[in-house]
Amino acid sequence: MAYDSFTILKSTAVPLPIENVDTDQIIPARFLKATERKGFGDNLFRDWRYQSDNTPKADFVLNDPTYKGKILVGGKNFGSGSSREHAAWAIYDYGFRCVISSFFADIFRGNCLNIGVLPVQVSATFLERIFAEVYANPDTELEVNLSEQTVTLLATGEKESFEINSYKKSNMMNGFDDIDYLLNIKTDIQEFEKSLPL
Repeated sequence: MAYDSFTILKSTAVPLPIENVDTDQIIPARFLKATERKGFGDNLFRDWRYQSDNTPKADFVLNDPTYKGKILVGGKNFGSGSSREHAAWAIYDYGFRCVISSFFADIFRGNCLNIGVLPVQVSATFLERIFAEVYANPDTELEVNLSEQTVTLLATGEKESFEINSYKKSNMMNGFDDIDYLLNIKTDIQEFEKSLPL
């Protein structure tokens, strides 16, 4: 399933400075009833966003109109817990295209990269700078440049580099998942197949 290509993202950010956010908090298990990637955003952080009677919790950041944007800034060890792909689906479906943290669980990182959400791992020091700037001015914009592998606080010019697998980077920039990538090189595969001895 193709998704929008990712090159440069300029956006305000939503701060969630909580460590060890696990996938059951991102999307509770009771909502894992579909196999399509659509509709999960409605239940992103469901138990943190809503009371038991489905009224929004005013003190949760996604219910605070002060903060908005396509970048979610999370605490250390974001996406730990079970390997459910639905956690990445919920983040994408809600409208986030990038999650910034000082550490990601490996499986969650991979699930994000497979569907078009860019996990950007920065130093703990730079993460704290991002939180400080966003809290001081919610209109603060970040620039995430995938080609250069940098994230920049545009208000101050502070910048840090991040690492990403070259194959996943190429796919993100082209809007490919793994199947799209194979379909894109279908002709090359067929030509290689013809070159093999019978």
